[in-house]
Amino acid sequence: MNVKVAYFSMEIALDPSIPTYSGGLGVLAGDTIRAAADLKVPMVAVSLLHRRGYFQQRLDERGRQTEGSAKWAPSELLQELSERVAVTIEGREVHLRAWRYDVQGGAGGVVPVYLLDTDLSENDEWDRALTDHLYGGDDYYRLCQEVVLGIGGVRMLRALGQHDIHRFHLNEGHAALLTLELLDEAARAAGRTTFVREDADTVHEQCVFTTHTPVPAGHDKFPLDLVARVLQRDEIKEMQDIFCHDGLVNMTALALKLSAYVNGVAKRHAEVSRLMFAEYTIDSITNGVHVRTWTSAPFAAVFDRHMPMWREDSFSLRYAYGIPNQEIWDAHGEAKSRLIAHINERLATKLKPGVFTLGFARRAAAYKRADLLLHDIERLKAITVSTGPLQVVYAGKAHPRDSDGKNLIARIFELREALKGHVEIVYLPDYDWQLGALVTAGVDVWLNTPRPPMEASGTSGMKAALNGVPSLSILDGWWSEGCIEGRTGWAIDPGPVDDDDRTDADAAALYDKLENVVMPLFYNNRKGFIDVMLQAIALNGSFFNSHRVVLQYVSKAYLF
Repeated sequence: MNVKVAYFSMEIALDPSIPTYSGGLGVLAGDTIRAAADLKVPMVAVSLLHRRGYFQQRLDERGRQTEGSAKWAPSELLQELSERVAVTIEGREVHLRAWRYDVQGGAGGVVPVYLLDTDLSENDEWDRALTDHLYGGDDYYRLCQEVVLGIGGVRMLRALGQHDIHRFHLNEGHAALLTLELLDEAARAAGRTTFVREDADTVHEQCVFTTHTPVPAGHDKFPLDLVARVLQRDEIKEMQDIFCHDGLVNMTALALKLSAYVNGVAKRHAEVSRLMFAEYTIDSITNGVHVRTWTSAPFAAVFDRHMPMWREDSFSLRYAYGIPNQEIWDAHGEAKSRLIAHINERLATKLKPGVFTLGFARRAAAYKRADLLLHDIERLKAITVSTGPLQVVYAGKAHPRDSDGKNLIARIFELREALKGHVEIVYLPDYDWQLGALVTAGVDVWLNTPRPPMEASGTSGMKAALNGVPSLSILDGWWSEGCIEGRTGWAIDPGPVDDDDRTDADAAALYDKLENVVMPLFYNNRKGFIDVMLQAIALNGSFFNSHRVVLQYVSKAYLF
């Protein structure tokens, strides 16, 4: 492959010690880069340094969230580079440096990642903090960050000698302003000082765009006057058909207009995106996770014995069918014991390894409906009487400005008290990479209950599947493709729902499936439950992985 790719993402999960991610988008970016390194795809990546990370979550006894800064030392984990570039913000120069982190592939491939940093003495105090907080500040702060990422990122790559890039991959719209820098490059190549409309055709052929959200609020939009003030570029107002959508500078729309290939992150998400942006061709490449990263140690040992090439060839997980049932059960028991020991020590609880355990760990957002399981606590109590005991492990952060998400966490704490003595519920604070790996491997069944069609894809259930943990989920996002009823897991499907508020119907479907299918299988038919575990690995683990994702990007997007 002679095509070199520059992968831009506002957040990337590179290492558990580097808090440059908030959740799914960053973890997906990291997994994509790790797979590209494994497959020796010629790629470089660009992000921001995020000196103070996303945030550290603290929860009081009532589930009220407060936030603190993450603390880490870039100089201990990254290589500072000597190159310097600058961007212009409101007429002033903001200087940038880059820190390098090399993502090492399993077969010797390397993807260098450049993390941009404005904390330089040449900058004023406010500008020095521009690369401090992931998703922090107001619209002005966020827009300035996107100038640094998009425009500054392209300039830094050029300063580093990266002139042979054929594709710029925008992982979500945060990096859309890189198209402005590419327009300027096209103009200079043509001997002009200002870009013209024809330059958009050149940029269009260079860009690939992945959109990640079907939620309108998830698309970054800025007032035209704010963008014009920050960038001080007359072309923005003169070419509003390129830069604006419904009167705002919409980063998703800008990326759509100037990208030759666009994809959603699941088949259903692509359908929803085509309804939102009907004038564009939007393909789908369903997300996947990096198998080597998210397979727990107990299962890695089993895979080593029975599928020794699984690290290099993720598709070989389809041979999991041949693993003896007892080995699968023993590996799961070890992963579960590790999780429960961690929880009991950290929270002074008394969870039990033999009790059926549901896991729900997602960003705390209202549409994800973490409290759907607790919608009818009397029904939930009755299920434990008729089928057996139940434990639930929750985790997830609410965005600092998301009051609904914060209230959702507090509601779970309140309902936990109401269920004491009937259902054991824990909520683990400060959900991160390491805790995510522990939870997805250690529960018995993974629960996901978004309000459809608002789940773009989701990847936590994919991580669970690698560890033999089947999903019990709403048919949305990736699960619309991954669910083979009774084989890889189970659907929460109430059928057609006329009412806009489908909470009652979805909760009833969840309770019915738990009481009549999932929990009886766990408690009364171990062989049947292990069969589902094996198929979760063999069918979903072998397909919903980042090796397949990167190969699809190569064939569909990078080599077009």
